[in-house]
Amino acid sequence: MAKKSKGDPSAVYKIIEIVGTSTQSFAEAARNGVTTASRSLRDLRVAEVEKFDVKIEGSKLIYRAKMKVSFKYHGED
Repeated sequence: MAKKSKGDPSAVYKIIEIVGTSTQSFAEAARNGVTTASRSLRDLRVAEVEKFDVKIEGSKLIYRAKMKVSFKYHGED
């Protein structure tokens, strides 16, 4: 089977859900989630934020961003 060229419209993508967290902001929570996911996933494509919420721990706020992240599925080479 021939290798697909980069940007091939017939590529397959997998979608997972992740939750990024931060003590500073929602934007940083989303950034932390994507940064951490990129350490173990290849070819991240889109991160779609589905929900923002705040976890309250005593007097401390933990900002959370629930996201769907898509990445290119490579299968077995």
